[in-house]
Amino acid sequence: MKYCLITFRSVTPAQRGDSLLRKAGISCTLGRTPRPMEEQGCGYSLRLRPVDGARAAGILRQHQIPFRKVYLWSENNPPEEMLV
Repeated sequence: MKYCLITFRSVTPAQRGDSLLRKAGISCTLGRTPRPMEEQGCGYSLRLRPVDGARAAGILRQHQIPFRKVYLWSENNPPEEMLV
């Protein structure tokens, strides 16, 4: 199953992003970034449906919540960076 991951350097912006996206009606889950991606310095991430990735990134930018990158992720494949 594919899903979108928005990565953050620390838990505080990830928590703020989680709250903001939920208020905007985007379902997401806050958690630790999968181990293969932690090497990129992203400790926390929001997991959401791929269809919501671009909209979520736009909302985070609009509210100046810093995030690292947006990825399309499947547990059986390497992450692909989404250009949003």
